[in-house]
Amino acid sequence: YSFAGEPVRARDLKAQGAMAALLKDALKPNLVQTLEGTPAFVHGGPFANIAHGCNSIMATRMAMRFGDVAITEAGFGADLGAEKFLDIKCRMTGVRPSAVVIVATARALKYNGGVAKADLNEENLEALKAGMPNLLRHVDNIQNVYGLPCVVAINRFPTDTEAELALIESECQKLGVSVKLSEVWAKGGEGALDLADEVMRLIEQPSELKFAYEDGADVADALEAVATKVYRADGVDFTPAAKRQLAELRENGFGNLPVCVAKTQYSFSDNAKALGAPEGFHITVRELKVSAGAHFVVALTGSVLTMPGLPKVPAAENIDVDNDGNITGLF
Repeated sequence: YSFAGEPVRARDLKAQGAMAALLKDALKPNLVQTLEGTPAFVHGGPFANIAHGCNSIMATRMAMRFGDVAITEAGFGADLGAEKFLDIKCRMTGVRPSAVVIVATARALKYNGGVAKADLNEENLEALKAGMPNLLRHVDNIQNVYGLPCVVAINRFPTDTEAELALIESECQKLGVSVKLSEVWAKGGEGALDLADEVMRLIEQPSELKFAYEDGADVADALEAVATKVYRADGVDFTPAAKRQLAELRENGFGNLPVCVAKTQYSFSDNAKALGAPEGFHITVRELKVSAGAHFVVALTGSVLTMPGLPKVPAAENIDVDNDGNITGLF
């Protein structure tokens, strides 16, 4: 914003031409293929904890036109990537998914049940059951908040035990959702045939997407809806700074855009340590800023940082090519 409180646009900086030149080719999705030759359009890598968590509209529409069934990813959980894909992207494009695949791991559920990361390879049915409410809330969000059929895909790790897998399946069946193993890491496409059959069955069922908030809702009302319906919070608190920014957004015509919440991916709340399915909390919005080109308002909550976390040792240090042309260190 200028010192006079007016929003500064690219045209005010006379930068729109240079920005268009940079984006001219970058806007085009990249056609790649899996190790088995399945085509995939890859476009963008926005993290769903700090951004919208899904690829471009162009990439999704291209995939839908080139195949009978298109599968697209929405990052992290149903409280982040799925919420933003459905409430922002689907709202703007008219795209309506026929079914949802919720990916889960026994390790993540045990972590939500209180197991330390160093001990996640050990069987712990008690902790697994304690962490199940986290997964079941994601399932409930998809089925009852958004009205879409779903299947839970268990991304199987070599350390998972049969007892752990059976427990996940039995708990999910109580909500009437099917569970299928995903073993593509070990078996390639063959390891997901049962999952694919279930997806094909689900997409034939009639469904109608519901949004968490209405079109044109005020930013504050949209945030309240997402927090209470999807996160299961008791409400939203705005810091004094966020209240001032909300007034500015409304004054400048941005007060009715969809909301993109920047929130920790480790919890339904804005507290990364509140694992499982927390209740009795408020979401604190500390900052609001508009992404005018993307056409949504970003709400920063809790202590989340908008700079993605990077490893202490870059993965690039382990990648090499031997004398025979074999690449190592990718996995």
